[in-house]
Amino acid sequence: MPDALNITASSVDPQLLSLPWSTTLAEWPSSAIVYLPKGISRHLVRFASLSGRVIAVKETTAEMARREYDMLGNLHRLDVPCVERVAVIAGRTDAAGRPLPAALVTAHLKFSLPYRALFTQILRPDTATRLVDALAALLVRLHNVGFFWGDVSLSNTLFRRDAGAFAAYLVDAETGELHEGGLSRGQREHDLEVARTNIAGEIMDLEAGGRLEGGVDAIAIADGIVSSYRSLWAALTESESFGVDETWRITERVQRLNELGFDIDEMSIDTTADGTRVSIQPKVVDAGHHQRRLLRLTGLDVEENQARRLLNDLDEFRARVSRLGDDEEMIAHEWLTRVFEPVVKSIPWDLRAKLEPAEVYHQVLEHRWYMSQACGKSVPLAEALTGYIDDVLRHRRDEATLMGPPTDTVSLPVITTGSIPYADQADDLDDSIDWRDLV
Repeated sequence: MPDALNITASSVDPQLLSLPWSTTLAEWPSSAIVYLPKGISRHLVRFASLSGRVIAVKETTAEMARREYDMLGNLHRLDVPCVERVAVIAGRTDAAGRPLPAALVTAHLKFSLPYRALFTQILRPDTATRLVDALAALLVRLHNVGFFWGDVSLSNTLFRRDAGAFAAYLVDAETGELHEGGLSRGQREHDLEVARTNIAGEIMDLEAGGRLEGGVDAIAIADGIVSSYRSLWAALTESESFGVDETWRITERVQRLNELGFDIDEMSIDTTADGTRVSIQPKVVDAGHHQRRLLRLTGLDVEENQARRLLNDLDEFRARVSRLGDDEEMIAHEWLTRVFEPVVKSIPWDLRAKLEPAEVYHQVLEHRWYMSQACGKSVPLAEALTGYIDDVLRHRRDEATLMGPPTDTVSLPVITTGSIPYADQADDLDDSIDWRDLV
């Protein structure tokens, strides 16, 4: 290992030193590479294994690597969905002493996929719309904290399943800028136009490759991010006026934002001099309303739509057991131990990398609903779980960590690294379940 090698990281993993930094990424041996589906990038990216987890390595200049490393750290502190930074590797040289590019190392986001790997053959219109909506929500969150992206695209985003929708995570922050005073309308509109243009090109690329369902309008899909973004931005930021006898609309506004998954930290309320009108405007809006409530009640850290679905099931459980006087935390613990955990622990070990636990639970509930509709009566959860495992889950590809041919998309059967998406505690090995609880 060259003496000049410099590693910048909040905590250095000694295993970083074992990677072949004296070789360009293009020439890394197959023994050092984990083959994952990846998006289109202006830089060469390789995936590698590091202490039991997967990392992404991108070659760039030392200045750009450090800048992006710092930016990802700032975004993480602002609680923005983005990949986790690991290290910057600078001072690289080859065996002859010739300088090599610096490298930015980030953690691979488990259960996430680039947009091109979210479908095997053909992109359907509804899938494209959900991807664009997820990207619009991410862009709103970024703009809300004053982040100007500069290169918004599906390719610079990773997606995780979120109870029938998708959650989007920023991958490439290379062109990004943080503005403490917030963004101007022109900056937001510029990001939005870049997003529309890039998405149109990405969808047209799929169309040229015969991977777009017939009749799908790539321009219409791209235009969708504009309408979706503006609708959400308006809901979060626009002021609202009403009569003093309609103050209930303040509560309605808060509830509407909560339903969208946002919390209000501060609200500006102004009245007219004659006291006939009231104006309100949210000042600071934080995403993750349902996530925070579920985390507080159960300790489960999941996506927003998954949290909403699990909370609905928790509320139904509370109504079913109907013990007056029990507080919400006690009921939540009982639901977690009697319902959620038994479902997750019943998933066979060889299938646990298919989907993350919260998504599995959501899909089990969906499967139960369809079975009940078909049967004309309520199907027990245990029966629905068995049917879901045999008829649905076994036929899905693994999404915890995909390994396959070194291509941009997945079209062949894949092999999982064997990582378990559920918690790593030893008590997860307890497969004893009282099936009477799963009703």
